[in-house]
Amino acid sequence: MHLLLLGEWVKFTSSCLCSLLLLLLLLLLLLLLLLLLYFGVEGEVRLVNRGYGSCSGRVEIFHSGQWGTVCDDSWGLEDARVVCRQLGCGRVLSIPTNAQIGQGTGTIWMDEVSCTGRESKLSECRHSGFGSHNCRHSEDTGVICQEIQETVRLVNGGNGSCSGRVEIFHSGQWGTVCDDSWGQEDAQVVCRQLGCGRVLSAPTNTQFGQGTGPIWMDEVGCTGGEINLFECHHSGFGSHDCSHKEDAGVICEGKFEKGSDSCSGRVEIFHSGQWGTVCDDFWGLEDAQVVCRQLGCGRVLSMPTNTQFGAGTGPIWMHDVACTGREANLPECHHSGYGSHDCSHKEDAGVICEGKFEQLESLFYQY
Repeated sequence: MHLLLLGEWVKFTSSCLCSLLLLLLLLLLLLLLLLLLYFGVEGEVRLVNRGYGSCSGRVEIFHSGQWGTVCDDSWGLEDARVVCRQLGCGRVLSIPTNAQIGQGTGTIWMDEVSCTGRESKLSECRHSGFGSHNCRHSEDTGVICQEIQETVRLVNGGNGSCSGRVEIFHSGQWGTVCDDSWGQEDAQVVCRQLGCGRVLSAPTNTQFGQGTGPIWMDEVGCTGGEINLFECHHSGFGSHDCSHKEDAGVICEGKFEKGSDSCSGRVEIFHSGQWGTVCDDFWGLEDAQVVCRQLGCGRVLSMPTNTQFGAGTGPIWMHDVACTGREANLPECHHSGYGSHDCSHKEDAGVICEGKFEQLESLFYQY
């Protein structure tokens, strides 16, 4: 009897140990996966920004267990094309240099990069050697690539693609958004993300028809300042108590026309009864994005400096502009004070945005 009990106890203990070892092995594999996702793998490239999508930002490469930046010396279209391809993004839209998308920290891994444009990844391109450079982080280079995968769409609406049932792309599948707590702030984020201007209405109760498939979001709570809907608080993807009778909708002001001329030019601001320019010191992606958004011109493509659009006249109203990128208009951004500067009109800043709304007529605006 004692021997039988002892045998059963040994089998039970062995079974527990096997289960424990299996659990530990799974935990170790999970930890390794998380480390790889966080730290990266050799030769991996990422674009670092402040919420402008996965295809725009400062170029960083993972080498010897550490992320580092790329110097903009000799940086050109072929180099940027390789980065866009490696990340699965579309064509190159812009090649911001001189840390226009913000300075990195840590190691500068690559300098004098010279790609043919046919390489599958950046590490295959000729360069001066990892860590060999004569640069500072003020020369960190960036890339703005075309976003291939849309993540938000409006279905069954009129007014082009700027009204309809809200659907988002998650886990490889389109799904709807429940209208519980859906309001103007949430709808404004969708309109902004789609380049459709200001929100006119946030319809609920399936005004644009019932969707199918998963209901991805519920209890959405945007502040209205987010760049895209995924930044907003919600109950968790797929976590809801809704049916498709509660699919949310949006009616936005209108859509922009690609390449409209009035969405590119020298930036001027109206202050104290007079138009004046903006100095390009520290002018970057976040500042330009605020201008594009305020004018209903879609997302920023480029931030020209050094008077690319010609020298202005009159006062230089703003200097050392420092937007976060979420402001509703340029005067909300931090700057050195109206008329306080050490610039000349040779430093007038410019903007090239994606497109323009039909009813907007000018790049200039008043404050």
